[in-house]
Amino acid sequence: MASLSASNHVARVLSVANHVADVDASSRIADSWRRCLISHKLDPARQGPPQTLTEAEVRNVAEPMEETIRLLTPELDDLARVLRDAGYCVNLADANATMLFSRLPGEADARTFMDWKIYTGSNFAEAFEGTNGLGTALAEQKPILVHRDEHFRAQWHMFSCAVAPLFDQAGRLAGAVNITSCREDLERAAHQLALAVTMEATRRMEGAIFRSHFRNAWIATVPGDGGSGLLAYDDDRRIVGACRSARALLGLTDGLIASGIDLSRYIKFDHHAARGADDIVELRRADGRALGHGHVAPPLRARSPAPRRDAPVDRYDALHRLAGRDPGLIKSVKRLRSIGDHNLPVLLHGETGVGKDVFARAIHAASNRARNNYVALNCAAMPESLIDAELFGYEAGAFTGARRDGSKGLIVQADGGTLFLDEIGDMPIALQTRLLRVLENREVWPLGALKPVPVDIRLISATHRELGRMAEQGAFRADLYFRLRGMEVRLPSLRERADRDVIIRQIASEEAPNCRLSAEAWAQLAAYPYPGNMRQLRHVLRLAGCTAEDGVIADTDLDLPPFGGRPAEPDLEAAERATIVEALRKHGGRVTEAARAIKLSRATLYRKIKQLKISF
Repeated sequence: MASLSASNHVARVLSVANHVADVDASSRIADSWRRCLISHKLDPARQGPPQTLTEAEVRNVAEPMEETIRLLTPELDDLARVLRDAGYCVNLADANATMLFSRLPGEADARTFMDWKIYTGSNFAEAFEGTNGLGTALAEQKPILVHRDEHFRAQWHMFSCAVAPLFDQAGRLAGAVNITSCREDLERAAHQLALAVTMEATRRMEGAIFRSHFRNAWIATVPGDGGSGLLAYDDDRRIVGACRSARALLGLTDGLIASGIDLSRYIKFDHHAARGADDIVELRRADGRALGHGHVAPPLRARSPAPRRDAPVDRYDALHRLAGRDPGLIKSVKRLRSIGDHNLPVLLHGETGVGKDVFARAIHAASNRARNNYVALNCAAMPESLIDAELFGYEAGAFTGARRDGSKGLIVQADGGTLFLDEIGDMPIALQTRLLRVLENREVWPLGALKPVPVDIRLISATHRELGRMAEQGAFRADLYFRLRGMEVRLPSLRERADRDVIIRQIASEEAPNCRLSAEAWAQLAAYPYPGNMRQLRHVLRLAGCTAEDGVIADTDLDLPPFGGRPAEPDLEAAERATIVEALRKHGGRVTEAARAIKLSRATLYRKIKQLKISF
């Protein structure tokens, strides 16, 4: 049956040249098939893996993009976490379609991608592999979904690829973000939604690239029909840079930008109103036509003035920001400060989505190891058969399929820095024994090695499981548990945090900066229990910011699924809490005016604020 299906697919592809295939003759897929047949002279029946670079070759190819990869890794990791359960791998490729960054999904899906060589080092240029998401998106410089048998080569029919091209600060093609799934139960509509998520993530990555490149310039965010654009200008208000969408919106070219053309030739606004870190301003075209509301951010030097000698920068600032106003987290950060740079292992405990990786990065940034590598591994996302090689590394020829030059393990890569093991409770017992030996001896034995490699790492682990109970039951090594638990930090769920309202508003400003929340939307957000915690909240607000009309997020824009077997409707206490918070917000935190508005005495309102743990 498989060979018959492949034969039918080949016949269908070949018929495109004669415009008799059962696909839209004018579709992008049909156009790509014709390019592959006529221009690239490819054979749709060809079998075999894609061209794959060695580890040394990957390093050479990746070198020009090292800073970009570092800058985009948090966003790529976040995208991988969102799509992991749907069986997607996430890749970042360069403009030549070579994958330079990969995050594989869990369990059997990861093995499929490894078997088919869909990972770092593989090249999926359309000229080599025919129609595929990555190669075709780069060839056309447009986002695309290539679903199953839309691939040119018959052997790729089990995969669906959704890809968005990535453009740099000057609007040049820099690469692409690719997500690929081998799940047969997902229909095209599901992949279209995943493509929309990927396109939004890619836009944020392009914004990060632009802001990093023009960190010493003023940056204006200009609204447009195809999404907002970014303009960089100097203190004399001469344009020094524009992203791809801003160029298209305003008709800017490299020549005009190089000439130092004045910003007022294109947009006008009250520049004196823009003084904060990210101020909202009303923008108009040079002829007076309204463009809408945009943002203006000052240069990094203005946002982050050089610290005075008597006021040094506190390296624990990131941890304090994450702690917010939650008493438990404030106490934990105080304890972390007290241990300073002592090489004490830290165990983070919290539900999925509370931000364990973000907290671990902040601990690394606050240590004397901040200039060295921070290396992370999700033990639950990596198949058991692959964790060993990924963590401890291997020598050349250690096993069938090993890379020609062998591979440094993550522990060796983290030498001098921090190793973060997420979901440590899912690490197989056999590997727990090897990890314990590393922690005791401070050396690693790669697979196939004749001698150990000395290492100096700080270990941060995280789990949502109760490791102490698992150790008692024999499901986790007790001696390793006590090695990991030098200091335990419990990260509360979002619904447990005393400063939840502050967090919701902060994340709303980050994920939907051009929108405001309606009273009904705020009531829903304040009452919902958030089983997915911070991660769920970010995704909900990110989507709501995309669907909101006229800059107002309504309750219908919030994708808050039922939780606990019933719709997530506010109970009486949650509704009361939401009403009080909204009244305090409207009246600028003035309790007397808020109490009068909701017809409560001031003493009663103070009591309820304390009872409901409301921060304002």
